[in-house]
Amino acid sequence: MRPLFQGIASDVNGRWACYKQDWISGIRSGLGILAPTTYIFFASALPVIAFGEQLSRDTDGSLSTVETLASTAICGIIHSIFGGQPLLILGVAEPTVIMYSYLYNFAKGNEALGQQLYLAWAGWVCVWTALLLVLLSILNAATIINRFTRVAGELFGMLITVLFIQEAIKGVVSEFQVPKAEDPKQDKYQFQWRYVNGLFGTIVTFGLLIMSLKSRRARSWRYGTGRARGFIADYGVPMMVVVWTILSFSVPSGVPKGVPRRLYSPLPWQSKSLYHWTVIVDMCKVPVGYIFAAFIPALMVAGLYFFDHSVASQLAQQKEFNLKKPSAYHYDILLLGLMTLLCGLIGLPPSNGVLPQSPMHTKSLATLKKQLMRKKMLESVKESIRQNATSTEMYGQMQDVFIEMDQSPDPHEVVKELEDLKQAVIKGNSKDGKEERKFRIENIDEYLPVRVNEQRVSNLLQSCLVAAAVFAMPLIKLIPTSALWGYFAYMAIDSLPGSQFWERFLLLFITPSRRYRVLQEAHASYVESVPFKYIAGFTIFQFVYLLVCFGVTWIPIAGILFPLPFFFLISIRQYVLPKMFHPFHLQELDAAEYEEIAGAPRRALSMSFRERQSGDEEEDGDEYEILDELTTSRGEFKHRTSSFDNPQVTI
Repeated sequence: MRPLFQGIASDVNGRWACYKQDWISGIRSGLGILAPTTYIFFASALPVIAFGEQLSRDTDGSLSTVETLASTAICGIIHSIFGGQPLLILGVAEPTVIMYSYLYNFAKGNEALGQQLYLAWAGWVCVWTALLLVLLSILNAATIINRFTRVAGELFGMLITVLFIQEAIKGVVSEFQVPKAEDPKQDKYQFQWRYVNGLFGTIVTFGLLIMSLKSRRARSWRYGTGRARGFIADYGVPMMVVVWTILSFSVPSGVPKGVPRRLYSPLPWQSKSLYHWTVIVDMCKVPVGYIFAAFIPALMVAGLYFFDHSVASQLAQQKEFNLKKPSAYHYDILLLGLMTLLCGLIGLPPSNGVLPQSPMHTKSLATLKKQLMRKKMLESVKESIRQNATSTEMYGQMQDVFIEMDQSPDPHEVVKELEDLKQAVIKGNSKDGKEERKFRIENIDEYLPVRVNEQRVSNLLQSCLVAAAVFAMPLIKLIPTSALWGYFAYMAIDSLPGSQFWERFLLLFITPSRRYRVLQEAHASYVESVPFKYIAGFTIFQFVYLLVCFGVTWIPIAGILFPLPFFFLISIRQYVLPKMFHPFHLQELDAAEYEEIAGAPRRALSMSFRERQSGDEEEDGDEYEILDELTTSRGEFKHRTSSFDNPQVTI
């Protein structure tokens, strides 16, 4: 067992050594840092707005979008300045919304608490949660994060997906009903207008869902330039929210005000939004028995945050990103505990590391770093051409520029990574070894290894934009609620590709005579290495366990224990499943990495972004591509091999 505080001390020493460079790297990026900043802002703010509306409905207005945005902004700013891993994005996530809804139902059902002391009691839950997280960081608990294997992560992700779908369905149905605490005699709640509101809301929900899914896959469109397709893919979803918000104002003048329904939230400067800032005063009014009872839900919340925060951080710094700066799992858990305490004392739902925004942030910065290196190296090449330098001298100058910008502690390792570039510059590209063509300087970036611009500026700026969004509530309140139901459905469906649990579930419905078609496309390695009956057995086990977890969420009071089955899953995975499945089959079905086998011959992808083309054709480059083809929706890198018999990693 490691000494107490050793993990925290090691993290602080490692990150302090590069703290100054974190800021310098971001500032030197200039205006280029704005692209990943705005990209991750929209990816972060939209879910937080949707969760705020969900919280408002579930807590009868005790919490709203103002509080979720404020928490995300405050925690994001603190983490970007004082956090260990600045690539990690924080925000109010679905598990927090679920837990706070259960806390509200419990408080509302107890006379000693009621709605008046709900936030005060939730504050005590945060106090206990903070103490537990601090204790976990002191005990170096982050070292066991690898115990949470794929089976746990994908089950948790699938549960969130099911809850998103449930929330979307409940939201659409509510468009046909009279909201709680509203006067049913108002014109807008008469049957005909409720029917109009529900029908229009259904159109908006499905319209936003379909158009968002289409725009998200814009990179594969045949039409438009690479930059235009990349822009639509990155910003299409918030654009669809804006489009459908504008269309919602196209209703005829005779329609009563309030049809269609729009997001409800008090403005930040109204008294209803100001109460939570002084909730610490009411915490003294909570009965002593309930203060100690808050420890029970705090156990669940602490476990959830520890798992969610660590996994998000882990995916934000996968080894394929080639990050040069150290991780800080232990210290970040400590800081998370302190931020949870702060949020509890000011009446805000806490924020933690979120998926898939965290790996999305890293990927966007990888694109930015590639652009900066490309610009500097192109300047070097042009200077070499003006001086009539040889190809060897040209490559030497390019290598010097790369090593200088990379700031790697091991330049010899960098030289190995640049071997493809060296061959292309000195010997030229060849076609089947018969013919040579000139190296084209505009294609330098195809040979550059992945580098991430590890800095703090983009995280700080996007958190400041979220803070600004708090004061843009008059505009946010124009969004129709039906657009948020469509966004919930989009988040659910968009999270399915890349989930091996979902892929195996679909595989169960493919008849034996048609399974050969799976092998003709890119597929997970277990399809070839594990007999179908074991794939089916493992998938059915996961499905039944998912139903159990989902069933727990329906238990009125005990539903707050819904994280408990995921903690039990650690022991089940370690002691029970090895007795049910062969170790090799279990390793394949519960692999730590997403290994994919290519089907029909296709263009190979590599971590140097090199495109091995058989002809002289050039594809329209997309500088803003965020490595979509290389990753799953969860942010995992796919490790692709040409066949199961030749497992050479090319991605």
